[in-house]
Amino acid sequence: MRFAKGHGTGNDFVIVPDVDGALDLTPARVAALCDRRTGIGGDGLLRVVRSAKHPDSAGQVADAEWFMDYFNADGSYAEMCGNGVRVFVQYLLEEGLAEGPEVPVATRAGVRRSIKDGEEVRVDMGVPKLLGPSTATHAGVAYQGIGVDMGNPHLVCAVDDLDALDLETAPGFDTGLFPAGVNVEFTQGVRMRVYERGVGETNSCGTGACAVAVVALKGALGSTPVDVPGGRLTVTLDGETCWLAGPAEIVARGETKL
Repeated sequence: MRFAKGHGTGNDFVIVPDVDGALDLTPARVAALCDRRTGIGGDGLLRVVRSAKHPDSAGQVADAEWFMDYFNADGSYAEMCGNGVRVFVQYLLEEGLAEGPEVPVATRAGVRRSIKDGEEVRVDMGVPKLLGPSTATHAGVAYQGIGVDMGNPHLVCAVDDLDALDLETAPGFDTGLFPAGVNVEFTQGVRMRVYERGVGETNSCGTGACAVAVVALKGALGSTPVDVPGGRLTVTLDGETCWLAGPAEIVARGETKL
């Protein structure tokens, strides 16, 4: 099976070209591919499939040729991944599957407009939705946060010392607001660390950065950097949508027997 490996600010992905949707990507197979010791390694897997060939994108065929079939590292589905879209677009452009600079991408959260802009890829992340307060409990400490819907669920929790957090153990979550689990962003100013459901702590999360910016800007329009362990992303709220910008890089290509 052919594959590529890419990342956006350290948020890394296994990329599997499957234009006709013919591969049997079971949760166990995805988890094996994403395993960092015995597989290729990644925070998730991006299957590159034509929208017309996947049932989850049937209603988006007229608006986007390509569907980003996204899996978390444990093999579970995810609705959306901002850094994933940016890496997905970079792969399409490098492989000659799209021309750019504008590339629409179908996702489980709807079609996302993407623009290649120099060394960066900008993605229209849609209109954020503030969901209200909730709580994340980690190591016996309850953190108050603000829920944000970016096509997938987030809880943004401000802390006094971001570096002191030990995120080796998964946080517990308030299941009233988030019955299907949630991504938790811990923030100090514009710095962020994130624990992604189905993955664990990652170096970056695009939708999480957008959620952090929405809370930081308090509903106002404007642009703000969001610093993640893997680098810097820029989030812009323009009154119509939320834009996520940052670098995306394809670092390897090959074949695997997994």
